Amino acid sequence: MRVVISGSSGLIGTALVPHLRGRGHEVIRLVRRTPQAPDERGWDPPSGRIDDGALDGADAVINLSGAGIGDKRWSGAYKQELRDSRTIPTDVLARAVAAHGIPTFLSGSAVGFYGDTGKVAVDESGARGRGFLADLVRDWENATAPAAEAGARVVTIRTGLVLSHSGGLMGRIKPIFTFGLGGKLGSGEQYWPWISLDDEVGAITHALEHDTVVGPLNATGPAPVTNAEFTKVMAATVHRPAPWLVPGFALRAVLGEFADEGVLVSQRVLPGVLEREGYTFQHQTLQSALAAVLE
Repeated sequence: MRVVISGSSGLIGTALVPHLRGRGHEVIRLVRRTPQAPDERGWDPPSGRIDDGALDGADAVINLSGAGIGDKRWSGAYKQELRDSRTIPTDVLARAVAAHGIPTFLSGSAVGFYGDTGKVAVDESGARGRGFLADLVRDWENATAPAAEAGARVVTIRTGLVLSHSGGLMGRIKPIFTFGLGGKLGSGEQYWPWISLDDEVGAITHALEHDTVVGPLNATGPAPVTNAEFTKVMAATVHRPAPWLVPGFALRAVLGEFADEGVLVSQRVLPGVLEREGYTFQHQTLQSALAAVLE
């Protein structure tokens, strides 16, 4: 297929592009600077501009645009940036998909949709939760409407905590655990919906190549664990103790609102669609995923 991707320079995009090419797909990358390579095309979401011909002959568009949820403290300005960096590009691409009659639109999303689920396991049938992230994800996914209304197959990929060799969550906590400074965050009872980068890429590829996948898709591993269990497995994998505990009030003092919605929130999210669709996970357990990314 000829696949057009936005956000190709991010953690997921840099792994997805070579993977798709390895499977024989042609990949065109949308960039916000002047294109410098044969596979690049320019676009500017705030103005709604996409280079002429960028989407010609495309079989699918994959949208991975969006500022990092935990990159900065959540000021009012940054919360607006989080929203605009998702809803505006998604709307621009959805309208372009509709205008060009492109049959498939895969758009990034997040497990933040479900809010705090406590100990209750939820799949894609779960209701929207409360909070800034739940509202943001609702609006983000709603921005795909023009593509769906035009008859495109739309998949919203609700991604969990992506585990990779570098960057993302591991880029932040690996040094802490390596120096023996790891520990539980808050009570440690909150569930973390992890997924390996290999399976994140695999899930997106599966959705791209299987027309039976439509609507929300949870990109999470099949066995979410509590933060306490994550801490235990992480410490064992790097062969270091993790005796510390960071209380919730300290996390709130440092991280502000993000502490409650991004660190202390419990999200026991299951990949119901992937499992029903027959996707085979490369990493069924946290132990397997951490062993792969920390080798």
